[in-house]
Amino acid sequence: MRPQLAQMTAAPDMTPQVVLEIIDQARRQEAHSGTFFRQMKDTAPRLPSSVVVECHQPAACLFRFAAEYIEMAPRLIECVDACAIEAGCKPLFQPFIDAAIRYFTQPSAMLLKYEGLNGLLIRAYQCHRLMEEMHENNRSIRASELFDLEATRANLLVHRLIGEPFANELDDAILRTVLEIAGTPDFYNLDLEPFINQVNNRAWDWMRSYWENLLVRNHIRFALGSPD
Repeated sequence: MRPQLAQMTAAPDMTPQVVLEIIDQARRQEAHSGTFFRQMKDTAPRLPSSVVVECHQPAACLFRFAAEYIEMAPRLIECVDACAIEAGCKPLFQPFIDAAIRYFTQPSAMLLKYEGLNGLLIRAYQCHRLMEEMHENNRSIRASELFDLEATRANLLVHRLIGEPFANELDDAILRTVLEIAGTPDFYNLDLEPFINQVNNRAWDWMRSYWENLLVRNHIRFALGSPD
């Protein structure tokens, strides 16, 4: 029996394409203002020693990483949506998709003051972490290891870029959302093999490759054994 998921009605314009347009507008604004790049210049020296940026302009590498991470969010939503449709189980995933899109289109009141790429990095973090928790909250998806370790590391880096305790507050809010959507043993034990089969085809291959190389191509790594 399928679990009863939280019912969240999506507005007609809540699509990944709308999110892409929001991101494109912020990129154009950043090209004129340079606000987010200056923020990365301030942030780079304050990163913990566990985060190693191996390039002569750390701020530029962090900026490129953040921009790619942001742009990946609507692509991830699209991929989950497409795989759910092909697997014939879209109603189960629709609440996650809707919540992820709402992070961009209807941000909470406490996030309205965060604008431009800075604000979108926070919203993208919410989206990626929500999908990560979706992965963790179903036994069959979790066992399939759909989400790459590098995706988790990318989320960890963004957690650092956002900073504590704010990033921890975001994590707590995401966990509450997951509990509202699918916080039942029924969802955890649900057999989602059809979805996994779709994800394991070529539709997901490009995303897995993207995540595996996101940190590497931006010259960022995590130092093993660091006290941080």
